[in-house]
Amino acid sequence: MSTDLFLAFLGFAFVTLFTPGPNNLMLMASGANFGLRRTVPHGLGISIGFGAMVALVGVGLVTLFETLPWLDTVLRAVSVAFLAWLAWRIAHAAAPGTTAGKGRPVSFIEAALFQWVNPKGWAMALSSIAAYAPDRNLASVGLLALVFFTIALGSSAFWAVLGRHARRMLSNPRRLTLFNWTMAALLMATLIPVLFA
Repeated sequence: MSTDLFLAFLGFAFVTLFTPGPNNLMLMASGANFGLRRTVPHGLGISIGFGAMVALVGVGLVTLFETLPWLDTVLRAVSVAFLAWLAWRIAHAAAPGTTAGKGRPVSFIEAALFQWVNPKGWAMALSSIAAYAPDRNLASVGLLALVFFTIALGSSAFWAVLGRHARRMLSNPRRLTLFNWTMAALLMATLIPVLFA
């Protein structure tokens, strides 16, 4: 991969990983509801899960979707169901130290598995492989996966910290409830392109 192509990819990775999407909205909500320390496994799950997904897509998993087009419909259905479940969890999360709600942060495994049904993640993985590693050679694919993993760590920390700082404004239970329902609605809104594509 040439230096110019690599720099272009860095820009692509930075912009796509730091802009709002399902992962970042969930991290912000988790930081606000559960604090930074309890959100760390969620952030690591995203970073490792997405890096692994990019690597597997790059070495040929995309061929499976080309061969079996019905898998796209299955992926969409699972995406909608999983995002709806996560939105419900966000909407019903409770602040630390309260007995209301039964919320808990998204676990490492849940976050890693979510990457496989995240519509934005699939779009990022497929377009990055097509644009920056079209030959799908192992070195290029590995580099893309490593860069995505590294930048995702920074993005995860940023959004969780942003949520943690919002926590001060959300000390009022009514405001926290409004925040959680707003984050859940925004998370569901990320499905609009999936449902109407």
